[in-house]
Amino acid sequence: MKISEIFLSIQGEGQWLGMPSIFIRTSGCNLRCRWCDTPYASWNPQGTEMSVDAILNQVARHAVQHVVITGGEPLIQAEVVELAAQLKVRHKYITLETAGTLWRNISVDLASISPKLANSTPHDREGGTFAKAHESTRIDIPTLTQFARSTEIKHRQWKFVICGPEDIIELERLLAQIPDLTSQRENIFLMPEGIDADELHKKGVWLAELCKARGYRFGARWHISLYGNQRGV
Repeated sequence: MKISEIFLSIQGEGQWLGMPSIFIRTSGCNLRCRWCDTPYASWNPQGTEMSVDAILNQVARHAVQHVVITGGEPLIQAEVVELAAQLKVRHKYITLETAGTLWRNISVDLASISPKLANSTPHDREGGTFAKAHESTRIDIPTLTQFARSTEIKHRQWKFVICGPEDIIELERLLAQIPDLTSQRENIFLMPEGIDADELHKKGVWLAELCKARGYRFGARWHISLYGNQRGV
């Protein structure tokens, strides 16, 4: 597997906010989000080829139960299924972070699915070279339905990056197409887009009010607030 980095940090998002966790960041992504905060795993993928055993050896250095498999897009790499299986043998709690555009029959404790709204399309970045491919790939309803219904996944959370109030219309149209999601707003996190604490606070103020009005969960990004937008956090 091509691995960008493996590190110990605090989970900054979602249901396990604040939990000490080992992050295994794979390198490579099938999307090109304009606001991607890990370009070294997507736009310009960097990393080292590692065997599953080598990854497990690094994980074993830390006495931490929670392991997050993230990216990039982890499901690009077939070995991720075996990695998850071996982590489970070692009694780890596994979170898989994915955009929900690819499917593998992987067994995890928590699938953290983050479908990309139209605000992610890179119309202006690099002359719009990747915009058409990104736009055609970012939402796959059959794949999102598999994530919603898979018996191999114990728990699910859905995370959406929100740039402005106009995104809510697209969000709610999407939710209506995925089985059971409209009635599970407690598992749907809306996160303000931003790569520094000031920007997250500014957007977070109005987004928190929207969450209160509509019943969604507000999605903090503590790792940015604590450490800034840097690698290994």
